[in-house]
Amino acid sequence: MNFMQNALDLAKIALDTGEVPVACVIVKDGHIIGEGHNLTTVMKNATKHCEFIAVEDAKTKHPDISFQDAILYVTCEPCIMCAEFLALIGIKKVYFGCYNQKFGGNGSILNLHEGRYESIGGLYQEEAVNLLKIFYGRGNPNAPPHKRHRALEN
Repeated sequence: MNFMQNALDLAKIALDTGEVPVACVIVKDGHIIGEGHNLTTVMKNATKHCEFIAVEDAKTKHPDISFQDAILYVTCEPCIMCAEFLALIGIKKVYFGCYNQKFGGNGSILNLHEGRYESIGGLYQEEAVNLLKIFYGRGNPNAPPHKRHRALEN
């Protein structure tokens, strides 16, 4: 099973609903235990990143779940907030698509994962970037006018 493709499929759903197309799945013992896509735009809540949504989903489905042997597949490098959150819950490994040159917490800006969990980037990077380009090319109707159309750095 291609778990990064599952995350990309969720990111496409986010894009279709007017949300920033970043999504993830949490895998344990070869099965998806939680999934989610960003809800920051739709809910107007900056903390509703896909990592938090997926952990909430996993906890709802499996209240006693431990994330120690879990692997996260996410379409974009976790931001600083999410990278720290993933370390705090004890995630084992993170695979991510594109790098986050503005807020990346897994190497692009800070290395919050070092010594805490393994992180591997660049999986399906082009596909992840293309989804973000589509979103920002359309413009984010919920963003302030001066931020609605932003160019992405590759």
